[in-house]
Amino acid sequence: MINGTDFSRMAAAGAESLQRNAEYVNALNVFPVPDGDTGTNMNLTMTSGMKELQSKPSPSLGKAAEALSKGLLMGARGNSGVILSQLFRGFSKSLAALDEAGPVQLAAALQNGVDMAYKAVVKPVEGTILTVAREAAKHAVQIARRTATADELMREVHDKANEALQRTPDQLPVLKQVGVVDSGGQGLVFIYEGFAKVLSSEAPADEPIITEAAWPEDVGMSAQPAVLAARPAPTSAQSKLATGDIEFLYDMEFFIDRKLAGRTVPAFDERRFKEALAKDGDSILVIESDDVIKVHVHSRKPGDVLNLALPYGELIDIHILNMREQHRDLLEGEEHSASQAHQAAEAMAAAEVLTGGVAPQSVPPDHVHELAPYGIIAVAMGEGIADILLDNNVDIVLSGGQTMNPSTEDFLKAIEVLPAEHIYLLPNNGNIILAAEQAAELSGRSVKVIPTRTVPQGLAAALAFKEEESVERNADWMKRAADSVRTGQVTQAVRDTNIDDVSIREGDYIGIREKAIVVSTADLLETCRTLLDRMLEDGGDLITVLTGEDADENVTQELVAWATAAHADVEVEVLAGGQPLYPYLFAIE
Repeated sequence: MINGTDFSRMAAAGAESLQRNAEYVNALNVFPVPDGDTGTNMNLTMTSGMKELQSKPSPSLGKAAEALSKGLLMGARGNSGVILSQLFRGFSKSLAALDEAGPVQLAAALQNGVDMAYKAVVKPVEGTILTVAREAAKHAVQIARRTATADELMREVHDKANEALQRTPDQLPVLKQVGVVDSGGQGLVFIYEGFAKVLSSEAPADEPIITEAAWPEDVGMSAQPAVLAARPAPTSAQSKLATGDIEFLYDMEFFIDRKLAGRTVPAFDERRFKEALAKDGDSILVIESDDVIKVHVHSRKPGDVLNLALPYGELIDIHILNMREQHRDLLEGEEHSASQAHQAAEAMAAAEVLTGGVAPQSVPPDHVHELAPYGIIAVAMGEGIADILLDNNVDIVLSGGQTMNPSTEDFLKAIEVLPAEHIYLLPNNGNIILAAEQAAELSGRSVKVIPTRTVPQGLAAALAFKEEESVERNADWMKRAADSVRTGQVTQAVRDTNIDDVSIREGDYIGIREKAIVVSTADLLETCRTLLDRMLEDGGDLITVLTGEDADENVTQELVAWATAAHADVEVEVLAGGQPLYPYLFAIE
């Protein structure tokens, strides 16, 4: 049997194994691009899980698994990180009521994790981390009743996962072509390897496998996205209000911790509690999860609010602000629109994760008394691209891309600070879509993900947005606009390989049309011209060129001159994107 302490040691050893081999996992990415990051994403996701687990240690297996799951869920980055978080989300739910578990329960938990992960992916692909997890869990269920101990089961799980990993090239042709196994599957095998080794270890049960110093607060912080920019807001709604018109002037937020009460507390009736708050308040939000209740209200009588809450438990993290005072400060000269990006970044940094195993519940910023009908959050790499998006209907741009995937929590914090009734998310990268969808599901607000896979698609979607249209029609038009754009990228290869009959040498420039490498040469201009020719085979009216940090001005001028002469009926537009690693991004419409 294993308990919460054993599981914490397993998780630490698995995280250490993955961390030690993150660059190896990165190297397994099929494309030879300089930003292959499966190992990085899984490592950052696991690091987030470990920090949450170490902050809430428990001898109960169910509670320890829940803490890890919560940390993974909020820190999930990239498709591999989101899938990993879902595997352990299902795992923890299966064990929620148990203080300890043996082989049968652990096998069932692994299978439940697989079921949840498959549900999270719209079109599961075999030969990936999903396959590795499924085969390992299936084997665990088959042998659990004749397996004597948890460590024996985990050895079997690791071995079966490794067997499944070695078969991934037979299931996914591109892996066989390049001669590698699936990178996400390999990351999971490293985690299971840590699990198995620590359970088989003869080290004393109270001896830590990894010290807390290995998970400092700034682990991975250099790769964590922040608000890259936010669109200056139109005239603040506050400027249209008189200070005396703020009727419910006390902005209150606090938690009711029912566990800390030290006494028997009455059953919580959410409906009656809200009705009581509404007598002298508005902007009411009450969220109940396990033994923690979050309360937010604007009230005339803060003392009455606290007295209403006291019977249900101990009040913690109490915050009370006078909104009339805030409004007076604003009217005395604060330039609200000029500082919106700074405020958004501050709000993100200060946002807290709720206790009690629930995700942050997003509410519009309380100082905004008038919500815009719509808001758009996009992801971009490069200040130039951010500026372009902000000039075209986007409100907040999260810094991110292949090398810096925003986490689920990054999206949630952006959603929380955007004062809009309905919000659209533009991931602008195929590896970010799952994290955006997970955030939309957890946010508790009206959020739709437009599954844009590139920045040009995201820009097209933003341009298609119409303020006067309905939520659904806007979503439909934005998706159609994104799908109508053909995208190309130019970068440098980081290793020799051969993909789709294209021979690639390290250091060569490679041209990527959508997901396929179509050209590789040692000359930047030649690569750009060949890629554009291939992209224009299906026609087009406009070529948009986004120049990156490493773009060459002479190459850009020659490229425009060539495109104008070779494709006389196609308009060419050059924009400064400032993106790293990719000197040129192309869009054809």
